[in-house]
Amino acid sequence: MVQTLRAYFTDPEAIRSGGVKMVPIQTPRGEFRVWTKRFGKNPRIRVLLLHGGPGATHEYFESFEGFLPAEGIEFIYYDQLGSGNSDRPDAPDLWTIERFVDEVEQVRLALGLDRDAFFLLGNSWGAMLAVEYALLHGEHLKGLVISNMMMSMPAYVRYVEDVLAGQMEPGVVEEIKDLEARGLHESPRYMELLGPNFYAKHICRLPEWPEPVVRCFARLNKDVYTLMQGPSEFGSSGRISRWDRTADLARIATPTLVIGATHDTMDPAHMRWVAGQVANGSFLLCPAGSHLSFWDDQEVYFEGLIRWLRAIDRPSPGASARRARAPRSSAPKG
Repeated sequence: MVQTLRAYFTDPEAIRSGGVKMVPIQTPRGEFRVWTKRFGKNPRIRVLLLHGGPGATHEYFESFEGFLPAEGIEFIYYDQLGSGNSDRPDAPDLWTIERFVDEVEQVRLALGLDRDAFFLLGNSWGAMLAVEYALLHGEHLKGLVISNMMMSMPAYVRYVEDVLAGQMEPGVVEEIKDLEARGLHESPRYMELLGPNFYAKHICRLPEWPEPVVRCFARLNKDVYTLMQGPSEFGSSGRISRWDRTADLARIATPTLVIGATHDTMDPAHMRWVAGQVANGSFLLCPAGSHLSFWDDQEVYFEGLIRWLRAIDRPSPGASARRARAPRSSAPKG
């Protein structure tokens, strides 16, 4: 672990860059650059954050700054190609799972991340990407965090339709479905309905959304998002709508923390099940949280994450990392 505050904030570059590094990425469309920013320095725990969307930005992860630096844990922001501060080519053929996985590997190499310290944390779409990366390049990982993402998009759609939509007023659901059927996703009325009835209850439950979350949503690349996910979080109809890795989870040998939340768009019972399917899994439930539980259930989220990172980094004598369990985990009800 980092011994001093000064060591944590040491910038190894000759010219201090604030931790920012633009990474060149080779693609079938040529070379582009993606934005990364390292926060702190720890030779044993380096966490690369994979944001959601697809097409969102690193900005909604800014809550991590209030917790990880005090623990001496290094983390790295990263805007995926097409997002945020990275290049945003108009190239629909680049928006595929396979190409994004290759991009993550190129970022890993450029940042010098390896098995001695490399933890990969993905939220939502970022967790899908993290799982795909672990299945293909797991030998490079020290630990994997699946945050707020089911391992089957068809199962996610069923959960939204059978459970979450059932908690809404029938007339609201009917009007949302009608707008979708008519292709009126850009109508102000569409988000007027989804905002208070779905997003405020299952994406972030704080009465006022934090400025970094608002900023992230304002910068969402809608072309990438709509092509891959669909028009909203109320289901999925894009390129990733058939994604399902439930049958492949046993192949993930990397120590894995699965984080679910009671009020999430993702079924917390499914999330707990995922932790039991990977070879070395732990489960953390955020009882007051939703999809962005690192905002609306911060104490539980970060206490559990930090303890798990430390346990995987330095397993106690006589105990395997497999036995490391996040605190305050419990079986979701219902």
